[in-house]
Amino acid sequence: MPARDAIRGVGLGLRARHYADILEQRPAVPWFEALTDNYLGEGGPPLRNLEAIRTHYPIVFHGVGLSLGGTDPLDTHYLQRLERALARFEPAWLSDHLCFTGAGGRQTHELLPLPQTEEAVIHCADRIARVQDRLGRRILVENVSRYVEWRDSAMSEWDFISAVCERADCDLLLDVNNIHVSATNLGFDPVSYLDGLPVERVRQMHLAGYSEQGTHLLDDHGSPVQQPVWALYRRAIARFGAVPTLIEWDQNVPEFATLLAEAERARQIMDSHDARAG
Repeated sequence: MPARDAIRGVGLGLRARHYADILEQRPAVPWFEALTDNYLGEGGPPLRNLEAIRTHYPIVFHGVGLSLGGTDPLDTHYLQRLERALARFEPAWLSDHLCFTGAGGRQTHELLPLPQTEEAVIHCADRIARVQDRLGRRILVENVSRYVEWRDSAMSEWDFISAVCERADCDLLLDVNNIHVSATNLGFDPVSYLDGLPVERVRQMHLAGYSEQGTHLLDDHGSPVQQPVWALYRRAIARFGAVPTLIEWDQNVPEFATLLAEAERARQIMDSHDARAG
């Protein structure tokens, strides 16, 4: 397994459209993030391509299937498949979302936000700890975009996330775009969010695009990173340092050169921080 410190700089989300670009051109990308759930099978072109790419680049896994905040039992079949994929591809780390994705045995395929309560902290931390014990590794959890607030929430989202990470002893994948989307939709201060998180837990960041829906922002990962997110990213880098950062683009996936340009903009922000720190 690659050491965690092998993941540095600005990586790109691995998408099937770009397999050939990567394998033929060998672009100067420091690492790739693979969507875990696309590589849990036994064979086929996606697995063969990932095998080829991982021989040249470090990778990390990012999933949507653990339902870490769910009330259904942890899916042992999913965990078995995940264990096999981890052994086969040896990602530097694994992340998933701090949310639930279904209930009563029914899968929604949506990242559903949790009530921010002490009870939910204990519940989520227990499930994360059991996943970590099963996999034999610390995982990262990601903040999701939110569009409504639970009536029973008793703390801020950043206090909730901080408490879960501390109790479970896990790390945080900080999605800067999701902070901006949630802050705009729900009316809180995104800078207070950044300031309320523990620096030592933030191991990775995500940058992505959103769309204007009139009444709200939609986290759709279908466009370039927008200016308010770049501004918030600068503040995040100033607080957390040059944390490995990923350009995430899932809808309307562009030519590979467009992703490289987005990564270069993030790299310049990161390098500017390093120069000031130096």
